[in-house]
Amino acid sequence: MRRTLLESFTRGPLTEPAPTPDEASLAELAQSVNRAARAKLGRSLSIRHIDAGSCNGCELEIHALNNAFYDLERLGLPFVASPRHADVLTVTGPVTKNMREALLRTYNAMPDPKWVVAIGACAVDGGLFKGSYAVAGGVKDVVPVDLHIAGCPPNPKALLAGLLALLLTVS
Repeated sequence: MRRTLLESFTRGPLTEPAPTPDEASLAELAQSVNRAARAKLGRSLSIRHIDAGSCNGCELEIHALNNAFYDLERLGLPFVASPRHADVLTVTGPVTKNMREALLRTYNAMPDPKWVVAIGACAVDGGLFKGSYAVAGGVKDVVPVDLHIAGCPPNPKALLAGLLALLLTVS
């Protein structure tokens, strides 16, 4: 036991290194999203998120958008608690039978213009959970989807790039 403990002190942690900060490109990407939102809406973009039954891998990446490294709030891209204040509805995971009605009500409560972004592989058609007795299907089976951001899970930069692509392509 003592030998194992001493080895752990000399070897160091077995984690992967932190990503190199690429603050310039990240700031430019976020500013592009904000500029596109202001051009389309005349104000910043508000985001409402729904976990429709995922494994929480995508949620960890979405929550990273609010950490000190990405900090979307400072760029004028807030996550809002009420669908009545949201422009974009982000949905992760397969839509479970228990969450189907909640997703529909959230979508219907959003004012126009509204966009839906399906995040992750499970949001397309149920992913790993497809065919389960508890899964109603993918997000597109319940509400119309404007954009799908692929990945299992997609990283925060991919999420920002997806929001920018959404704003630049929709009318």
